[in-house]
Amino acid sequence: MLLATGLYRASHLIGGLAAAVAGGTGLLLFGAALASSAALYLPAYRRGRLDRAALWADVVSAGCLVPFLALATHSAPVAQPGTWVMLLGSSACAAASAGLAGREAVGAVGLVVAVHTACCLRTGELRPLGGHLVSLLSSALMAYVLWHYLRRQGVLLDEARERAVRAEAARARRAERIAQHRALHDTVLATLTAVAQQRVDPTRAEFRERCAREASYLRRLIQRADEEDGPEGPDGEVAAGAALEQAVTAAEGIGLTVHARYHGLPTLPGPVARSLAAAVTEALNNVRHHAGTSTAHLTATGRGHGIAVTVVDDGRGFDPALLPADGTGLRRSIHARMAEIGGTAAVDSAPGEGTLVELRWPE
Repeated sequence: MLLATGLYRASHLIGGLAAAVAGGTGLLLFGAALASSAALYLPAYRRGRLDRAALWADVVSAGCLVPFLALATHSAPVAQPGTWVMLLGSSACAAASAGLAGREAVGAVGLVVAVHTACCLRTGELRPLGGHLVSLLSSALMAYVLWHYLRRQGVLLDEARERAVRAEAARARRAERIAQHRALHDTVLATLTAVAQQRVDPTRAEFRERCAREASYLRRLIQRADEEDGPEGPDGEVAAGAALEQAVTAAEGIGLTVHARYHGLPTLPGPVARSLAAAVTEALNNVRHHAGTSTAHLTATGRGHGIAVTVVDDGRGFDPALLPADGTGLRRSIHARMAEIGGTAAVDSAPGEGTLVELRWPE
């Protein structure tokens, strides 16, 4: 609507160029009209809307003052059909009708109509008055109808988009439930069936580790279900819990038991969620391959729009000062990934005292 009314105003200003080139008071009139138009539309294009005060200033200046000055100085024809000074009132009425509400728009249009009628009556030339009034009122009416039509279409598009987003979210939840059902069938249900049919020895250490992993998975599943009613993130963002769960699932796939706890997790930008999950995956891989233990504890806590994640184990530990400078595990896969997304990674460990990896985003 800004573009439509702006182009309408520009078409009327073009007619004033000839008066400006001629100099004299015609230049003054064109300068006043151009200044009023710039004060109205330049800020409006930056803000995306017409300002109420600027609209009233334009109505008074371009719609009322310019024809009055033209009449007083005899610098431009006022009552002639199609003269740019009088047509300027049409674009002033269009802008006021699009940017002002209700009675205020009616009042602004009425003021322009009154001034232009008075100018025509003052010249004594009444023949063009009827057509000019039709131009003023029809410009205001068309702008009003177009503005409300466009706004209604925008509302309908927003509603359609919201319905599509809800449908996509519902589809994603159904797909996740199906994946969870399959995972439960292949893990917990298979374990319980094996115990019920006495096909395994429940006292074996390997079987107890498997039960611990599946119990941890069930706890996380319940916790994520409790948090599903939270607000959904905007487009392009990923639930932090879902990203971390992928890392935990990958670690459990290589035989690591992960006890995970999530607290008030936010949604994160896609690249941040992926890099964070990759860093957590590497931290859990280090536990499985280097810590000498099969158990890790992961805690993730929301910090406003950010997140803090800790991965702790009670394994053999190490001296961070002895890490090789060209190592790829901690430095490239964890520290570098977090630095790339504006986060931090800290490692606290000592021989025989386990390891703690803390990841924070943002820094």
